[in-house]
Amino acid sequence: MTFFVPSHSTPRATVTANVVSMSTSAQSSAEPTVSAAGAARSGGTVTDRLVEANARYADAFGDPGMDARPVLRVAVVACMDARIDLHDALGLELGDCHTIRNAGGVVTDDVIRSLTISQRALGTRSVILIHHTNCGLESLTEDFRQELEHEVGQRPVWAVESFKDADQDVRQSMQRVRTSPFLLHTDDIRGFVFDVTTGLLREILPAS
Repeated sequence: MTFFVPSHSTPRATVTANVVSMSTSAQSSAEPTVSAAGAARSGGTVTDRLVEANARYADAFGDPGMDARPVLRVAVVACMDARIDLHDALGLELGDCHTIRNAGGVVTDDVIRSLTISQRALGTRSVILIHHTNCGLESLTEDFRQELEHEVGQRPVWAVESFKDADQDVRQSMQRVRTSPFLLHTDDIRGFVFDVTTGLLREILPAS
């Protein structure tokens, strides 16, 4: 089974099978790990270090000459978890896809907003949804909102979107995308759970 690649595009990578090998940033030996404490000892903050890294990046940067439309016409919705390097994991290159990330990778109103713009204004057709094992949302409940209200005096307008079963939450996310009246293309919606200990994607079939 392959990820859908539109015939008009020039695919640079194809991910195959129901279980797909992924990598995480923690597995990459090319990037040195610099802690916040290390940055502080050198006289700066983590943000300072990132800005300095950007200056080095810009020195070697060349305009790729592409517009904002993703080459593969796909949008990926995933958790913000720092262990998942989506581009490297899926074999994607600059300009291939739209990447939409939040806590849990759940389909919220704002994700629907981004997907709607992605499809209607920028031509994407496929949606890939990725949750993962050992997600932080599995240890939270909606009580988190009440605790915030007690602390700051105002209840958040957003839901925590916590869950106990990642598979079921992927199914719910797929259903939210499929039933959105704002999206033009809902025929190629696929969901996966990424195992943070093995680096494998496991496909989740939609609810029957």
